[in-house]
Formats: sequence, C-alpha cells, structure tokens
Amino acid sequence: MSTPFILAWIGIGLMIAMSGIGSAYGVTIAGNATLGAVKKNSGAFGNYMALSAMPGTQGIYGFAGYFVFTTIFGVVTPEMTLFQGIAVISAGVALGFVCLFSAIRQGQICANGISSIGNGYDVFGNTLILAAFPELYAILAFAATFIVAGAIK
Repeated sequence: MSTPFILAWIGIGLMIAMSGIGSAYGVTIAGNATLGAVKKNSGAFGNYMALSAMPGTQGIYGFAGYFVFTTIFGVVTPEMTLFQGIAVISAGVALGFVCLFSAIRQGQICANGISSIGNGYDVFGNTLILAAFPELYAILAFAATFIVAGAIK
C-alpha cells in the first residue's frame, strides 16, 4: 500500500470518527436535558425530541464526506498521488474537528432550549434558529470537503 492511500484512509477515519463522536456527545447533552424537562412538562416531548436529534446531523456529514471521496469522485485509490493523499487527510481533519465541536455546541444550545421549554417558556422556534448557527459551520466544512474532492480528482 502506498503512503498517499494510507494517509487518505486515516483522513477518512478521522472524518467519520470525530464527526460521529461530536454527534454522540451533542445528542447526549440534549437527551440528558430532555430527561429532566420531561418530568416537568411531558406534553412537549415532541419538541424535546426534535431538539435532541439536531446535533446528530454532524455525524451524517462525516459519513457523507467519506462517500464523496470514495464513491462520487473516486479519489481514494491505491494509485492516488501524495498531493491527493494529503488533501484527503487535511479535509478529513478539518471536517472532523468542525463537526466535533459544532455538534457539541449545538447540543448545548438545544439543551438550554429544552430546559427552558420544560420550565414553561415558549422558545422552541427561537432554539431552532439559534441551534442552526453551529450547524452552518458543519455545512460549510462539508461543502469545502466536496470542493476539495472535486478539485483533486
């Protein structure tokens, strides 16, 4: 196996792992808030569930990045160049880190909204809007990954 091929798979592994870990943390943070809030206001469980699921999307972006490099553009091959290998590992680290932190911070925003809804405040819509802000950076990182994959094909 060539060094570029190994670098690329390390990048893809980091992309998937870090985005997945971030999503796992984010949904856990929001889920924990749901467990507390449902005791006070069980009628809002649908809102809690929607907010709890939001940080899970970053894990999807990590998997989609893998799909972009391996299937859509077919960049990751044993014959790839060193430049391509470095580009894949760089994109993987970038997408992985952005999704990791984005999901955790989004989970914290959602947890605060869930807690507020549990306390009787009507903040579901406001929480959705605020929770979309960290998501934007994950989307931008995924878009950059897509652009990198297209540029090095």
